[in-house]
Amino acid sequence: MTPDSFYLSGEDPCAEPYRYRACGLEGIYLLNGYLRESHDGEEHVTITDVDGLHQEIGRHLVLHRKALSPKEIRFLRNTMDLTQSELAERLGNTSQSVARWEKGECEIPGAAEKLLRANFILSLMTKEEIAQILKQLEALLVRGELDQMDSNEHPAQFELFGSWAEKKAA
Repeated sequence: MTPDSFYLSGEDPCAEPYRYRACGLEGIYLLNGYLRESHDGEEHVTITDVDGLHQEIGRHLVLHRKALSPKEIRFLRNTMDLTQSELAERLGNTSQSVARWEKGECEIPGAAEKLLRANFILSLMTKEEIAQILKQLEALLVRGELDQMDSNEHPAQFELFGSWAEKKAA
């Protein structure tokens, strides 16, 4: 996994990137959004908006990774606050399958991985945003325009706005 850097909008960069290991993933660095403090001779790090950070890391994973690693599958499930059984139900699999994917004993099937990615993106959206998309799809279906759409003519574009953002590679 290549290093990925994240920063908190509106904050100045810190002196040095912080290697964020608490999420269970390798190669995650924070450029700001953390505070280093010393208590009784031990260094402690406090992260600003951990939930927002995890959502942004997850968004990065589902939109930019070709294949999800076992640790990334576990991270996405935990970020959605789901048990293995709950995720399995959403993906039409068994909890044993999810456990094997997370342990790296077998690869997640392509269809299940795509559905996991879609579930994660949906978990970031509000009920109102989901309802708006469903209403737009329904209107397209009623007018019969969905079958006539050319994917090159009408590319899908999604932007998720939060306080955390991915730092684009230079």
